[in-house]
Amino acid sequence: MKRTLIYNATLVNEGQAEPASLLIEDGTICQILKPGQPLPEDCDERVDATGCYLLPGVIDEHVHFREPGMTHKADIWSESRAAAAGGVTSIMDMPNNNPPTVTLEALEQKFTLLQRTCIVNHSCYFGATNSNYTDFARLDAKRVCGIKLFMGSSTGNMLVDKKTSLQHIFHGTDLLIAAHCEDSRLIQSNMQKYKEQYKEAEEVPVSKHCNIRSAEACYRSSRLAVQLARESGARLHLLHLTTERELALLSPEPLDNKRITAEACVAHLLFSAKDYKRMGARIKCNPSVKRERDRNALRRAVNAGLIDTIATDHAPHLLSEKAGGALKAASGMPMVQFSLVSMLELADEGVFSLPTVVEKMCHAPARLYRISQRGYLRPGYRADLVLVKRGEPWTVTAGDILSKCGWSPLEGHAFSWRVLRTWVNGHTVYQNGKVDEDYRGEPLLFER
Repeated sequence: MKRTLIYNATLVNEGQAEPASLLIEDGTICQILKPGQPLPEDCDERVDATGCYLLPGVIDEHVHFREPGMTHKADIWSESRAAAAGGVTSIMDMPNNNPPTVTLEALEQKFTLLQRTCIVNHSCYFGATNSNYTDFARLDAKRVCGIKLFMGSSTGNMLVDKKTSLQHIFHGTDLLIAAHCEDSRLIQSNMQKYKEQYKEAEEVPVSKHCNIRSAEACYRSSRLAVQLARESGARLHLLHLTTERELALLSPEPLDNKRITAEACVAHLLFSAKDYKRMGARIKCNPSVKRERDRNALRRAVNAGLIDTIATDHAPHLLSEKAGGALKAASGMPMVQFSLVSMLELADEGVFSLPTVVEKMCHAPARLYRISQRGYLRPGYRADLVLVKRGEPWTVTAGDILSKCGWSPLEGHAFSWRVLRTWVNGHTVYQNGKVDEDYRGEPLLFER
């Protein structure tokens, strides 16, 4: 039985940032010791965390690790390495692979891939289609994190656009429905307008992406999803909100009382439409990065309790696939490795508090998805931990990037925060710039 003591840390947990030490025993948090309590001597490892902050490991509920079918740009092993280096200890992978995870057979194959190659803890979504809702009752609710519903165009032809199918989906499961909401008809209409406007040009400028994938397209679709959830009583989680207007659909009541919840993604909290000029298609994603006013409204909504979780929508593409403008450049960006330090930097700027960062990235995903014994620093919980420290600024270079695609929209950015060490189930998976590439995380289990 291995015992690890992390002492003299500042624990950020359950709304507090307080000095304490933490004892790990056989992969589980055994004890949290306040200052003045005697520290155990009989430990296999003692970690001096003076000047450091110890947080629960980040739970990223929204990643695209691209396997199976798109492994030229990412795979489960490569992206879970990046996750571990970023302090992310659990991930939930999306179903728009090739083949998509929309059959029970494909779901089992995805579980097998995750168990074989994922360095961090893991689960995956079952993707909804216009016709597979009859399979929902056969899903193992203790293993599947939720149903992914694309109410907008998607990779892998997973768009659900029939009203009767949507009604079947919302009435057909007790699992959380995680929805990508954009109105496809409006997007197509906007796209035709800009194609006509720029018909003499080679491409529509990427700065018009936020007008094609518009705020109105997001609001219409999100409003429909909320209406269906209210009519059916389903648990709805609105993914990657991007607009101020959508916030009117949400409630600030405590998370545990909600049936309709919302996620913001790191990119939409960092960037605004002003950044297209500087960064071009590197920040092109769906839904689009929108106005500075929308970004600031999202930040306020996180603090107000309207937005419940923060994730990444980690979606790697090769840089060659990001070439072009609003029509040709691929949508999506790799974010999992630098999501935590980005949020800690926003805390330094006064946008969020450290406890709010931990609440939205660790505690709330665990509660919302009803993950068993993770997401908190509590005795009896699995020891998923990240040790971070603020110090001398360092700049992200290509050599730092572990995602297989080999680039990041944050290249050239200077951070003061560093992830020093990441534990998954009490095992050190990242330290001193190195990932334990042989370790494999555990399947997440859900309390239904």
